[in-house]
Amino acid sequence: MCSSAPASAGVESSMDQVECVVIGAGVVGLAVARALALSGREVLVLEAANAIGTQISARNSEVIHGGMYYAAGSLKARLCVRGRAMLYDYCASRGVDHRRCGKLIVATDAAQVAQLHLISARAVANGVMDLQLLDAAQALALEPALHCVGALHSPSTGIVDSHGLMLSLLGDTENAGGILALNSALERAHCGPDGFELQASDGTRLRSQVLVNAAGLHAPTLARRFEGLAPKLVPTPHFAKGSYFSLTGRAPFSRLIYPVPLKDGLGVHLTLDLAGQVRFGPDVQWVESPDDLAVEAARGDAFYAAIRKYWPALQDGALAPAYAGIRPKIYAEHEAPVDFCIQGQHDHGLRGLVNLFGIESPGLTSSLAIGQYVVELLLT
Repeated sequence: MCSSAPASAGVESSMDQVECVVIGAGVVGLAVARALALSGREVLVLEAANAIGTQISARNSEVIHGGMYYAAGSLKARLCVRGRAMLYDYCASRGVDHRRCGKLIVATDAAQVAQLHLISARAVANGVMDLQLLDAAQALALEPALHCVGALHSPSTGIVDSHGLMLSLLGDTENAGGILALNSALERAHCGPDGFELQASDGTRLRSQVLVNAAGLHAPTLARRFEGLAPKLVPTPHFAKGSYFSLTGRAPFSRLIYPVPLKDGLGVHLTLDLAGQVRFGPDVQWVESPDDLAVEAARGDAFYAAIRKYWPALQDGALAPAYAGIRPKIYAEHEAPVDFCIQGQHDHGLRGLVNLFGIESPGLTSSLAIGQYVVELLLT
């Protein structure tokens, strides 16, 4: 497996022209770069940090989602369902560590049972045909420590080693001739009829025929520095922090446990890592900066109350602050959620430019399908 370029690598001055430039080496950027490289294109990935996957891709639940939550026909639904199948096949063929552990979405009072039926119906509309509605006895037969009045079982939900996945995607990209340049932030771009003139933060200039903005949290801010792209097409970035708390000791669960969804998130859920350790989260805290990554210990008080609705045996003092991640929202706190925003030429009129805005969950699950989708956009 190929590793990344040395942390000191930048854009070589002799590399003044390249066919495709991808901005951002998170899981989505690397999946896009891989898809472009495997299609026979020359690819350069520019990453501002000194390593791959240091932001959104390093601070999430590492869950492979089933695809049941999203509006029928939306990009989130289509790319999640397609991407889930692709991801399982890819991990199996490449030896990327993963587990199809399954998930229970639980109703903890009678009023929530109707929501399970709505989620089940939405899943069918999205092509997710393997969900099973369970009564309390059936759910407890799977997870005896659980408290619920009903549940929805998703056997195709799983977990994955996200860093191992990114290393594999990078290896595929480099084996197909692609190049990763770390410590190479893009400063600005000029969009013209003959392609793109790019300037890196160290002053290096490049020309490319294709530019993919997969900069995650910074994608809208970066796009506002693309001369020739109409500002009205760039959404305003918003940031929703999600804090995670780890469990001291082991929990008696073998599956992921999710409450019924909340308005702005999936609730404080129980996830497992590949070593079997438990973490809870994320919650939702709207913040001003994508760098606001501190976990406030006091937020654990609300975690206890939320978790005990489905696991009453949680002991006092069992939770410890773990880490936080930032969701790249393109809608504000009191606005309705929106779909992935993947802009191609049909949106902005600029041949060769693709902007990826608001790629939050299920971005990891959808990553391979997003890469395929971007290649298709560039061919139309």
